[in-house]
Amino acid sequence: MEKTLVLIKPDAMQRGLAGEVLSRLERRGLRIIATKFVQISDELARQHYSEHEGKPFFPGLVDYITSSPVLAVIFEGTNAVSAVRATVGSTNPAEANAGTIRGDLGIETGRNLVHASDSVESGIRESNIFFDQSEIYSWNRSIDEWVFE
Repeated sequence: MEKTLVLIKPDAMQRGLAGEVLSRLERRGLRIIATKFVQISDELARQHYSEHEGKPFFPGLVDYITSSPVLAVIFEGTNAVSAVRATVGSTNPAEANAGTIRGDLGIETGRNLVHASDSVESGIRESNIFFDQSEIYSWNRSIDEWVFE
């Protein structure tokens, strides 16, 4: 089973969309194995977005992600990374398909509601930034036999 990190970003939190985001990903069949409501510090933001350091948009990205608490969630499931990314939609909401979180609820790239890890490796790295191993709970739901082969 793959694991992937999702951050429900400040704009989604301010708009009261956390439940909608969680619901869509759970209805997809993904299992929540960790969750944390967190105010991201400047240091944590710089660590999380380190691959963007030096790019012109980096300061604005750090200011934005630290502007409000976020909900950090680790989801688990078969092909979890691609399942989350397909459900979330394109980074630019104007290009995201209808039926995706960003396509239905977002308008601008800088306010695109959700961060989703882009690979299994990123999911592991990012999850380790936000969670200690003692905060992650792999478990089985009674519906899992109807979701996973």
